[in-house]
Amino acid sequence: MSANRKTLSLLIVLCFSMLGLGFASKPLYDTFCRITGYGGTTGYSKDNFSEILERAVKVNFDSNVNGLPWEFSPEQSDMSIKLGQTGLAYYKVKNTSNKALIGTATFNVTPIKAAPFFIKTECFCFTEQRIEPGQELSMPVIFFVDPQLDEDQRLADVKDITLSYTFFDVKSANENLTAAQGREVLN
Repeated sequence: MSANRKTLSLLIVLCFSMLGLGFASKPLYDTFCRITGYGGTTGYSKDNFSEILERAVKVNFDSNVNGLPWEFSPEQSDMSIKLGQTGLAYYKVKNTSNKALIGTATFNVTPIKAAPFFIKTECFCFTEQRIEPGQELSMPVIFFVDPQLDEDQRLADVKDITLSYTFFDVKSANENLTAAQGREVLN
């Protein structure tokens, strides 16, 4: 086999490997964030089979809106919950405009070191919400704080956890993404 063929074969394998890694990077990054809590990403669970401990934490609820004429707020400002105990909180959103709008919410948890222990079992985040003019919705969040939080001495100072949601305009987010992609093509 000639040197040129070996080089060509190596480059083709390298290109396909990079292409495969490109497609796998988002799921790998999402998995990394869920496992480590990086960037305030919480854990996610379908079931709560945890034991309930006496140690309690105060969960504060926060809300923000970016680019939408919506009123968005938690229906409760905070709640005290024992580690392992299931909590239920509601957020209220109202479209104050005269047209139907679609938004999606992202979330984060602070302090960041507590994020891997904050487990949501039901949430409205990352789901497009179409809200008609004047319509008001109450959206639930079901969660618990994993009792393993109590096992790490570095987390003994965690007494308060804040769950924060931000609603974004789906259309604006897509337009900004499309514009950014267009600029990349021009460059």
